[in-house]
Amino acid sequence: MLLLMSLCAAHAQAYMNDALPPSKRAALLLKKMTLEEKVGQLCQYAAPGYWQDDSQSANIDAHAVSPAAQHIIEQTRAGHIGSFLHTLSLQEANFLQRQALQSRLRIPLLMGIDAVHGNALHQGCTVYPTNIGMASTFNPSLLQKIGEETANEMRATGMHWTFSPNLDVARDARWGRVGETFGEDSYLVTCMGTALVKGLQGAHLCYDHVLACAKHLVAGGEPYGGINAAPMDMSEQTLREVYLPPFVAAVKAGVVTVMPAHHEINGIPCHANRYLLKDVLRKELGFKGFIVSDWMDIERLHAMHHFVPSVEMAYETAFKAGVDMHMQGDGFFETMVAAVKEGRIKESQIDEAVLKILDMKFLFGLFENPYVEETPVPTSHRQTALEAARQSLVLLKNDGLLPLQKSDYQRVFVVGPNGNSQTILGDWSMLQPEANVSTVYRGLRDYLPDVELDTMFFENKIFSVNAAGIEKAAQKAAQADLNIVVVGENSQRYEAYGRTCGENCDRDSLSLPGMQQQLLEAVFASGKPTVLVLLNGRPLSLPWAKENVSAILEAWEPGMMGGQAIVEVLFGEVNPSGKLPVTIPYNVGQVPTIYNHKHSQYSRQFAIGQTGCLYPFGYGLSYTTFSYHDGQLTKTEMTADDSCELRIWVTNTGDREGAEIVQLYIQDEYGSVTRPVKELKGFQRVDLKAEETQQVKFVISPEDLKFYTARQRWEVEPGDFKIMVGSSSADEDLTVFKLKIK
Repeated sequence: MLLLMSLCAAHAQAYMNDALPPSKRAALLLKKMTLEEKVGQLCQYAAPGYWQDDSQSANIDAHAVSPAAQHIIEQTRAGHIGSFLHTLSLQEANFLQRQALQSRLRIPLLMGIDAVHGNALHQGCTVYPTNIGMASTFNPSLLQKIGEETANEMRATGMHWTFSPNLDVARDARWGRVGETFGEDSYLVTCMGTALVKGLQGAHLCYDHVLACAKHLVAGGEPYGGINAAPMDMSEQTLREVYLPPFVAAVKAGVVTVMPAHHEINGIPCHANRYLLKDVLRKELGFKGFIVSDWMDIERLHAMHHFVPSVEMAYETAFKAGVDMHMQGDGFFETMVAAVKEGRIKESQIDEAVLKILDMKFLFGLFENPYVEETPVPTSHRQTALEAARQSLVLLKNDGLLPLQKSDYQRVFVVGPNGNSQTILGDWSMLQPEANVSTVYRGLRDYLPDVELDTMFFENKIFSVNAAGIEKAAQKAAQADLNIVVVGENSQRYEAYGRTCGENCDRDSLSLPGMQQQLLEAVFASGKPTVLVLLNGRPLSLPWAKENVSAILEAWEPGMMGGQAIVEVLFGEVNPSGKLPVTIPYNVGQVPTIYNHKHSQYSRQFAIGQTGCLYPFGYGLSYTTFSYHDGQLTKTEMTADDSCELRIWVTNTGDREGAEIVQLYIQDEYGSVTRPVKELKGFQRVDLKAEETQQVKFVISPEDLKFYTARQRWEVEPGDFKIMVGSSSADEDLTVFKLKIK
């Protein structure tokens, strides 16, 4: 009898045997779970601390529901919550794990957070440039390194899962989330997004990395009116060629979670879209991980989309369409338990979803190591953030004013609401300790200790810029030797006053918000040398500045080391190398303005005003110059299954070292479906010393030439192609070669 009891006890704890494969342990545990415990694994809540002192949040989604902390804790102890998001401290993460381990089966929690550009929602962690800035680096390997460092800092704060990367292709500058993306080009988004997945998850998912989440499936970057969550109608052609490729690549790279988009596509909300979630994602692409809803977007099937007549039906509809885990709030648990008991959902369907989640918990060793001890952030991560910021900066204009010389200026006037503000960190960041953040002012103060710095920051608020302040700024500008105007937008998630950019901050204008344009013009009117530094999360249409200001630096939101990087570029310590990952339109009336448009888009001209863009995709200046010469294709004719190579020499023709981003574009001149005027198919970052020459090579493969044809499949069609290489997408910056496919 004693032996039998011992055997039974051993069998009861078999899932705790870490010598077994994670999938086997998950299957053993599932057999011991009640229906309620199973459904609990599909429920994710925002941590109790997230709701404290939330009154200053400028994000409308944060106010959707505010459950009592005690209720959440009781549900956790009962095993009815499987995951939390946005625990804001290591102490809270460990506290919640202790509650979960009081449950009957002691199943640990999966902790998620929006670590979009570093683990920036935790104070004291490294804040890297936002994604639009990282896209400007055209440097996937650097982003992969940032992913690895982010994973390290996440695990040190008790986090296991980030809702990143954002794989939206941003083709409407009015949309507030452009800064969270890698830009307007599907190929660039694919390269950068895949690199981040690899960095976050590592070569093999294990305890020192985290789960990545490919979001938002799909096509949220071109909503009606540029408004977040607005509908999207599009052809299967556009879906396949523009919006799906980054997700296809992420699945191939092994991403283990996916999040549907807020909006509807062709009348079907993404959270209820069986075609997207099951037919395409799972059956066609072979995705094996689990799907998590976005924040209360299942409820919005009823409340926002009017797709189903009740919230309860919304829960069942989303689950049947393919969503495995519900993010945030009560109601899902009770509805799903009832749906199984009443026969509307099979328990085997619940089991299938639960197994995927348990498998991740075992794979990450959470059953053996649910708690985390505090460890310091490696100082090397700040150096990575600095290098990323340096590479992210895009020099838009320079009439010879830059680089600045220290000895030329004794009195420098730094003016603008972003000059000494943590808006430099971008969206998805908590306010960080002041000592950790290098603003433009602090960067100047450190670099120019002997220069008199005069300042006007308007309380760090865009809408505090007023007529009286502008008049005073004009007076100060006239007394200075140099004026540095730091303006743009404010994406600070936890700043309720004056937020103009970021999630749910869409605009009907692309000009400088508030009276910043008047401020810029007043300072410029002083006649003193004036530099414009832009801190913003979306493209801004500033034709007056392009026409008048001598030097313009697009800094995006360069993160915690951004101020130092900006000053280094302004004074020539670093040679700018960033390139635009978006096209900047002349004005909002031109939206959408993309480089890879169809031939007919500009077959007619605007009757009044400018036709074409302000700055093209791929554009960015340097303090040196580069020439492209002696290029050739190894084949001028080949079959559809063949490959060739483009070779071209690039020379630094200036007097200082610099980095050039060599860009490869193709154009299929005629097709069964009309083709874009050009498509990015490759890029290389080349570092060259003064007068140095290097040969750059690109392989042109069938993968680069195929498209989704009228026969609704990916293939290469015979015909004529243009192969283009150069420094930007602008025609004048490209060398063209001809290729015929037989």
